Parts: sequence; structure tokens; C-alpha cells
Amino acid sequence: MKIIIVGLGNVGQTLAVNLLEEGNSVTVVDLSSEKIKKITDKYDILGVVGNGATHTTLREAGISTADLLIAVTESDELNLLCCTIAKKTSKCHTVARVESPEYSTEVEYLKEGLGLAMVINPEEEGAKEICRLIRFPEALNIETFAKGKVELMKFRIPKDSSMIGLSVKEAMTRYKLNLLICTVERGEEAHIPNASFVFEENDIISIIASPRTAEAFYKKIGGRDIAIRDMMIVGVSELTQYVLKELHKSGINIKVIEGDLSVCEEICAKFDDATIIHGDGTEQELLIEEGIRQTDALLALSDTDEENILISLFAHRATGAKVITKINRPEYSTMTANLNLDTIIYPKNIASDRITRYVRSLGATEGNNVENLYSIIKGKIEVTEFVVGKLFPDLGVPLCELPLKENVILGAILRGRSLIIPHGQDCLMVGDHVVVVSKHLGIGEFRELFH
Repeated sequence: MKIIIVGLGNVGQTLAVNLLEEGNSVTVVDLSSEKIKKITDKYDILGVVGNGATHTTLREAGISTADLLIAVTESDELNLLCCTIAKKTSKCHTVARVESPEYSTEVEYLKEGLGLAMVINPEEEGAKEICRLIRFPEALNIETFAKGKVELMKFRIPKDSSMIGLSVKEAMTRYKLNLLICTVERGEEAHIPNASFVFEENDIISIIASPRTAEAFYKKIGGRDIAIRDMMIVGVSELTQYVLKELHKSGINIKVIEGDLSVCEEICAKFDDATIIHGDGTEQELLIEEGIRQTDALLALSDTDEENILISLFAHRATGAKVITKINRPEYSTMTANLNLDTIIYPKNIASDRITRYVRSLGATEGNNVENLYSIIKGKIEVTEFVVGKLFPDLGVPLCELPLKENVILGAILRGRSLIIPHGQDCLMVGDHVVVVSKHLGIGEFRELFH
């Protein structure tokens, strides 16, 4: 597929590399010749220096023969203009990154009016993920599949848990819940465990289950049942505004600390149910004075990664609260892996995953589209949701007879309103939503998972 990406910020760079690795032909457009040179010298990517909102630049980038244009500059308006020009001059699909809260209620109108295939808002998607974690604070990450009926929940096995020392088979027999243990992270290693795999202290596991079953399982293995009543947010970014919007009337006491007085006044006018404090969130004395030691959750959501990391590290020492850290630069993931930062939200990675999912679905055959995509362990294991189509050759065949590739697990099937954690005698039907865990990255069609 021939793809043009306008904008080489964090999202654009991540997307360009991901889509290239999936076998697409990628051309990038940016005003910065330095950014263009850096990525084209390192990867087999074409680059055009110029304004992506002009017909001349898009023509030079090959818009007339492109299959898809993705506009992910820092300007919402520029992204929308790029897509409008692309639609006027070609038959390609268009995707626009639109982050401003002012446009959050206009998404459907923008898609219909401008003919956009997709509008992606990384900050809003990040806020939804944060709110899922507030509901279940002991989780490190929660991702939803199958229209919210299935959750993939990642958490560290609680200290002194009854699960330690058990094999997967023994654990499933003891706890008797309808779920799948799909991955285990142990140090630098990532496993898709078989029945004989034995759990150890400090293992990070991911399970696939209904939301209610996932919570019940965590309690059965010795996890704490914690409710968030008081929350502190340090830094006002667009992500902060989306979180405040999502948690409006939630009953949680929210305190926001921000160093810019004019921003404090703006947020105070928008969200009258939150307490807004004007002050420097990196000052430990201020955080202690405002109650960091008593709070149930600390969210470091400023636009400066380094500040967020420092605040989160202090919060870990000062409190037992749930700590969520926003990081803009995906390349920080390797450096922060050993910092014990609890939960990290990468809005740029969320945007990249959503757009990559859409690109895969464009290339899939009828009814075998990628419905959802989540990189559970970056570069190692993916979770993908497919919809089974009428062209799938093994409809009605028991799963135990299907030639699944190695390191692939069918984690859940949503059939109508029924959630099935599949076993060997279950069969696939047209319209099933199937959640798949796999070490085979870049799968675009369901049938690619079989020999």
C-alpha cells in the first residue's frame, strides 16, 4: 500500500517506521529538512520537504497514486486542510489527527463533511485508558476489545499471592474462572505460557476476560480491592482536560496543580467540580502540603516528560497511591523500563496503534478485517481482534483441528452478546469477533494465523 504521512513529530515518525515494517511504501512530508534527512537516511522511506497543505507538495509526494494520506502535524487545522486537499485531488483514503477538546464533539461531522476515513485523537484515547485504570487501580494497563465485552488486563502478581509456584493448569483449576492467562513478562523475557508454565514472584501477567471476571480473579489471587476517592493531577495538558471531562460527576475528589495562572483560571471555569491549585508541581513541599501522602491516585500529565517522570518517582517514595505517568516520546520506553513507574501512558503509541489497525483492515479481504490492535509487549507480542468473514475456509471446524501457528492463542470469541473463552471443541462462525494473542507481528488477516 502506498502511504503518505504529513508531519514528522513523534506520532509521524513512529507511524512511518511501523507501516514500513509492515510492508507498505511510505513517503513522509515535513517542513523540516533535518527531520526528513534523519528518517530517510536510516530507513527505506521517501521524503519531501514542504508544506503538506499545498497541492504542489502533495503532488510531489505522489498523491495522485497514493492509497492513504495520514496527516499528523501538531496543528489540527493543518491536518484537516491536508486531508481536504488530498480528497479533492485523488481517490485516496484520509486520516487526520485532531486533538483539541474543542473538536471532540465534532468528530462525526468532520468525518462526514470532509470525507475522512478516520479521525484519531491520541489524548482522548489516553484519557479513556486512564479512566479504566482508575476503575481498577491495581492494573498496569487495561485494553478493551469486542465492543467493551472483553478486557485485556495487565498486572503484577501480588506479593505472597497463592498463585506463586502454581502452573497455568493448576491456577485455572484452583480459581475456576472463565478467563485466559495470555502473557507473562519476567524481566526482559516475554512468554505466551503453556499449561505447564510456573508462575514466580514479580511476574507481570496479562489476562483476557470479561471486566467482572478479571476483577474477581485479581481478588482471588490475593490482590487488594482499592477504590479511588481522592486524586491529584499535576500539570494541565490536553490529556488532563479529557480526563477531567471523563471523570465529571464521578464522585472522586480531584485536585489539579498547574504552574500557569492563566491556564488555572481557564480550567477552573471549565471544570467547577475540581480544585485548581496554582503552583509548581515539581516542588516536593507543595505536593506534600496539598496532600500527596493521603491521595489515592497521582497523575503526572504535564507536557514535559522529564517533569512527569521526576514527579512520579517522588510519588512512589511519598505515597502508596496509584501513579500514572504521561510520556510523549515513545523512545523513552527502554529508559523508563526499570524505573518502577507503575503505569505509563504513551498517547503517541495509542495513535500509532489505532492507525496501524486501520491500515491493516484496508488490505484485508471481505469480513476478515482487523477490528482492534494492541501491542501488549512492544515489538514482541500483539493482541489483535478480527471479525471472521464468510471467506474463512474452516467455519464450523473444532478449534482443536485447526492448524494454528506456534505462539498463537485464540483468547476470546464474542458471538452476539455471548463471550466465549474458547476450548478445543468450540467452532468459529461468520461474524464472530475473535481476540488473538500472537508473537507473529503485523498480521493483517485472520487466516494468516494458520498454517
